[in-house]
Amino acid sequence: MQGFRFKHFDPSTLNKSKFQQLLDLFLELLTYTSGDFNEAMQWLNQLDQQYQLTNEDYGIGDFLEELKDKGYINDNNPTGEIKITGKTEQGIRQKSLEDIFGKLKKSTKGNHRINKPGMGDEINPETRPFRFGDSIEQIDFTASIRNAQINHGIEDFRFGEDDLEIRETDFKTQTSTVLMIDISHSMILYGEDRITPAKKVAMALSELIHTRYPKDTLDIVVFGNDAWTIEVKDLPYLQVGPYHTNTVAGLELAMDILRKRKNPNRQIFMITDGKPTCLKIGAKYYKNSFGVDLKIFNRCLNLATQCKKLKIPVTTFMIATDPYLQRFVSEFTEANHGKAFFASLDKLGAFIFKDFESGKNKTVY
Repeated sequence: MQGFRFKHFDPSTLNKSKFQQLLDLFLELLTYTSGDFNEAMQWLNQLDQQYQLTNEDYGIGDFLEELKDKGYINDNNPTGEIKITGKTEQGIRQKSLEDIFGKLKKSTKGNHRINKPGMGDEINPETRPFRFGDSIEQIDFTASIRNAQINHGIEDFRFGEDDLEIRETDFKTQTSTVLMIDISHSMILYGEDRITPAKKVAMALSELIHTRYPKDTLDIVVFGNDAWTIEVKDLPYLQVGPYHTNTVAGLELAMDILRKRKNPNRQIFMITDGKPTCLKIGAKYYKNSFGVDLKIFNRCLNLATQCKKLKIPVTTFMIATDPYLQRFVSEFTEANHGKAFFASLDKLGAFIFKDFESGKNKTVY
């Protein structure tokens, strides 16, 4: 006789169709496979065989057909190869945002504001008396009419300056952010996948800025032996290469980008798992993976100081806790007057999101 079988209760699946449940898993697999459709489907089939994700009424074939009908995949190309579409790329970003941002407590989210009233996007519930110079758009007419009725009566209704109340708007800071992602070979060494959490954070942060803070800018810089920018749409396909860690090249490119931004509020987030090991001098690469090389190390410190002079704080998220890395991180952070976090892989998103939004709760002079 078979008794009761218990399993983990996931309330998020209560109102989801079989397609939506499989889609959530499929998007997660695409993140791990760097956008490789065939590999993601192989994993999905294996998981289906092991955990019976589908049944006689809805199989993997039905899921594939629905993916195509709804525009998530496309096979209309010369080779006939099935590829994911822009809709899928956006779905991956949205899922990354939900996975990371949804785990944060409400009290830690912040609201991207500074403690300074003024012309802005968000209405403040508090009111105050009218002062010379206030704009007409700020007048709270409901409260002002009520004041006029109280002060002058209904029969002799009139508006006076003393009757007017102003509802202020909160000024929102606009920030230009460069997110630096280390794609050196060590990001997949030692049996740990460090690049996937970094990608998920980048996708989630880009989706957050796009949907909630459209006036902010986010540029993504990847660095290995060299550094270059990538588009948000390229994030699902980002892979680690056979590279050393040229932190100097990444910082120089990030600084060049932020110099061109007219926004006075600028910052750099750097996700890395190791010390700088590479430097480009002319057309040649200077490399040293053994210990802390002062030639490379001092160039990094010089750039940290330059960022400080330009009022560009650098926040370093070190996703490794090796003791010998602490010297580099602490001295670099001290030179920049920035911040540093030794973040575990599962907490990386929470660290970055909290820091991103809490940075808006102070007045920037």
